Amino acid sequence: MARIPALAQLSTSARAFALVRTLLAAAIVIGSVAWATDLYRRVGLVLFTEQFAAAMLAVAFLLLFMAVPARRNAEPGIPPWYDVILGLAGFCAAGYVALRYENLGTMMVFHPADGLIAAAALIVLSLEGVRRTVGWPLVIVVLCFLAYGLWGHLIPGTLAARPSQPMQLIYYLGFDSNAILGTPIIVACTIVIAFVLFGNLLMATGGGEFFNDISLAAMGRYRGGSAKITIASSALFGTISGSAVANVVSSGVVTIPMMIRSGYPPHKAAAIEAVSSTGGSLMPPVMGAAAFVMAEYLQISYAEVMIVATVPAILYFAVLLIVADLEAARAGITRVAEAEIPRARDVLRDGWHFALSFVVMIYTLFWLNMQPDESALYSSLTLIVTASIFGYRGQRPTVARVFTAVRDTGLAVLDLIMITVGAGVVIGILSVSGLGFGLTLALVTFAKHNLILLLVLAALVSIVLGMGMPTVAVYVLLAALVAPAMVESGVLPVAAHLFVLYFGMMSFVTPPVAIAAFAAAGLAKADPFRTGFESMRFGWVAYIVPFLFVYSPTLILIGHPLAIVVDFCTALVGIWLISAGMVGFALRRLNVAERAVFIAAGAMLLLPISMFPLAGYVNLAGVALAAMLLVRENVLRTRARRAMASAE
Repeated sequence: MARIPALAQLSTSARAFALVRTLLAAAIVIGSVAWATDLYRRVGLVLFTEQFAAAMLAVAFLLLFMAVPARRNAEPGIPPWYDVILGLAGFCAAGYVALRYENLGTMMVFHPADGLIAAAALIVLSLEGVRRTVGWPLVIVVLCFLAYGLWGHLIPGTLAARPSQPMQLIYYLGFDSNAILGTPIIVACTIVIAFVLFGNLLMATGGGEFFNDISLAAMGRYRGGSAKITIASSALFGTISGSAVANVVSSGVVTIPMMIRSGYPPHKAAAIEAVSSTGGSLMPPVMGAAAFVMAEYLQISYAEVMIVATVPAILYFAVLLIVADLEAARAGITRVAEAEIPRARDVLRDGWHFALSFVVMIYTLFWLNMQPDESALYSSLTLIVTASIFGYRGQRPTVARVFTAVRDTGLAVLDLIMITVGAGVVIGILSVSGLGFGLTLALVTFAKHNLILLLVLAALVSIVLGMGMPTVAVYVLLAALVAPAMVESGVLPVAAHLFVLYFGMMSFVTPPVAIAAFAAAGLAKADPFRTGFESMRFGWVAYIVPFLFVYSPTLILIGHPLAIVVDFCTALVGIWLISAGMVGFALRRLNVAERAVFIAAGAMLLLPISMFPLAGYVNLAGVALAAMLLVRENVLRTRARRAMASAE
């Protein structure tokens, strides 16, 4: 996120530029709120959605080059003359597109010079914007797609592109609703801004402290309490921020040292933080920006996305809690010191009102069928009102704090806007070149209607393409390239998109480019690759469950209610058994053979009953084997305790 230094530390000129950056950041948020509340139409300004997106992009360009230096980690002060020129150029180009969109958008065949210049400026400045905000990986991907759009027709076979003239391609990318001004940037400028604002207001009113305190009160008294606190708090922060790496950096400075002090090795502490933060973007009710884009792609409500994501998210975090608990038992890691644990009654008494904003969000989404951005604004308003009345341990939303939250939101979404512009270029190339169809055909042909082979290929492609890129870019790319092949093979569209989202997110903790795990390893001073592989072990269920809900949609709450309940309950028991086998501890330490039997029993229970005709019998065999294992474990543990008591 771009930064604005404290005004007291700046010269007069630098203060002026800081004020300009602040006003531009606030303008981005205010513009989005005005769109969500239909203010433009009420004052007589009727806009195409693409015009609104172009206008928002104009302000974003000006802010970007004023607030984000060309060299990473440099402090934004007085921007150099070339950044001022670039910012004004971006503002003028995108502003011209917004003003003239209705006329220029219908002249794509003729690509007039003024529209062509504006479109070319958008593409070039967008690439620089992506480089400044998220780095080279996404820039390289976009450049590769641009090269494919220009010269892909020279490639033989099914992956050959339709020929495109350079001017035609540039104009198309600048003005077509399937390119830069398409769904990703529209979602970012409306829904995402509203939810990021809600998250920042939550932090400004003491919600972050409340979540940390309630996690500490709920988990601190159990063995491995420090890890369980990390899982709970990082999940809550991650679902609001939608950024795994940002959450690792912000919360990990507290949680990782706490886990290390309690006895977790540094690489395990870092892995727990990385996997928990990554999972936040998969957990309803706020799943990060990618979920909103998914709803738009699938043409379903965000509420439906939340519903199908619920059970996989529960299983994901259940695994983290189970593995953390078993690791603590195996290593003898105890609870958090009593002096550090607040009383749950006091925490709930002081912060119960924070739940009301989430109640409003769920009510407006599910029962009133509001648009997600409207729902987020109502939730934000509820938050401000309740926090003003009740406060949280002396914190109340003053005008200054609210304005700071608005400013921080404008700065925070710069990254996302630039990412969606880059993603728009990729989507435009896919559309105009036919690569999406070609790749779908290639994958389906290669798999030869073997669904499991196609799923394995899709998972590998998702992880590889997701490496080093932000969440939204990962999902948009995978939704365009990989999901269509799965749908073509008969997979439910929502299952296909959730599948690629899961594997795209797991690229954040999967070596060799596990950026969330590597960020956590840096905080823990642990080996990055060891942390990455440990993260895979902690989050193992995320590599398995997507295959299961593709074959049996009961795990995404589609199917007979009884089958859903049975599959959910057996899955919970199954992941405990598999986790026990992987960690090597159940009610006592397990040897190699015992661990293998535990994993086998868990695998039997993890299979959904509707996955294949005999799956129900496999479940019953798993139940019988699990029961025998647990009885045996209890007997052996009792004998061991008696032997120890006799020896004493």
